[in-house]
Amino acid sequence: MKSIPGVRDKLAEKGLKITLQRIAILEAIYALGNHPTAEMILDYMKDTYPSIGPGTLYKVLDVLIENHLIKRVKTERDIMRYDGIVENHHHVYCSESGEIRDYMDQDLDQLLAGYFRKKQITDFEIEEIKLQIHGKFLKQGK
Repeated sequence: MKSIPGVRDKLAEKGLKITLQRIAILEAIYALGNHPTAEMILDYMKDTYPSIGPGTLYKVLDVLIENHLIKRVKTERDIMRYDGIVENHHHVYCSESGEIRDYMDQDLDQLLAGYFRKKQITDFEIEEIKLQIHGKFLKQGK
């Protein structure tokens, strides 16, 4: 597994104890970069960190989520995935393959924020707006 610069700093900025498990799991999420499942993360780390089991993985994932270092992404198939990009963005989800891609569009963000400001949902404060757009990725050459 390749070391990713800045991971220790991100943990330290949040006041978290810098442990081998936290470093390894956060690096795996960044390295995989494809909204991995917990199983994919474990599989990626198994040769380098065979002592990290599912229990440890889920505890570390919860800590990383609570400290806003990663986000959960739930798929249409109720599979939990993890996202290392915490800045506001949306997802394009392929209903055939289950692949998730990030979709960043400031114009869309401004449009949605303006729409909901104008419509004002009574007794509700919006903290974040994110879309998960479902469809099918088209094959090259078609």
